[in-house]
Amino acid sequence: MPGTIHFGETAEGVAVVALANPGKFNAMSRAMWRELRLGFERLQVDNSVRCVIVRGDGGHFCAGGDISEYAGFRFQEESLRAFHEDDVWGGLQSMLDCDVPIVAQIEGNCMGAGIEIASCCDIRIASTAARFGAPIARLGFPMAPRETELVLREAGALTVREMLLEAAVFDAAQMLNRGFLNRIVAVEQCAPEAMATAQRVATLAPAAARMNKQYIRAFHAQNSLPTLAEYALPAIHSIATMTQQAYRYADSPEHREGIAAFVEKRKPVF
Repeated sequence: MPGTIHFGETAEGVAVVALANPGKFNAMSRAMWRELRLGFERLQVDNSVRCVIVRGDGGHFCAGGDISEYAGFRFQEESLRAFHEDDVWGGLQSMLDCDVPIVAQIEGNCMGAGIEIASCCDIRIASTAARFGAPIARLGFPMAPRETELVLREAGALTVREMLLEAAVFDAAQMLNRGFLNRIVAVEQCAPEAMATAQRVATLAPAAARMNKQYIRAFHAQNSLPTLAEYALPAIHSIATMTQQAYRYADSPEHREGIAAFVEKRKPVF
């Protein structure tokens, strides 16, 4: 059964967005990224929706990208660019642009694409069994520029450095202490707590909530991280310039080795 995203709505004006990819801990396929974009574009203009819960099926949030698809596009620069800039960023940007409050219900694995999706949510609630990371260094490729900036803003530089450079994985208590989570609850309480939170939000003034999100987004951008130019990186002067150069690794030996090793269930040799 291919991965998909289920969109539903309760009687209280709470929409539920469920990531579903059975047997793969809800890893995001290309089709799922596109569904995410279209779904949040619809939610943005649906005035009956007052809050959104994003969760995963089967006790996990999202374990990353669906690596079974990677051989079909990751080793060519242009198709790799299209995947990250159109599919992935299209889905994430639609969440960031959504003025409806979003609650993340995080259970089990929240890795790679999962932590990017969680970073787009306004309130993050996790079970004590949740695990967080982006161990893509084991796969031989970096996180894309826009995605890195997103997670960096929400999770913090020290955490992102460990995730990307050391392939570190953190538990829920660590991510709470590092400021990424609003709260953690027992495994059996995660879904009820997320729903109770969404219902509290839904009882409040919906137009005010949308305006608050617009203001928060504007001020967040105004107080953003230093630009790449301010870091004085050679030959890199903006996110746009970095993005142009970001996917040249597509056909590199370590990229191919990382993906091959994962598929073959062996340790990569870099």
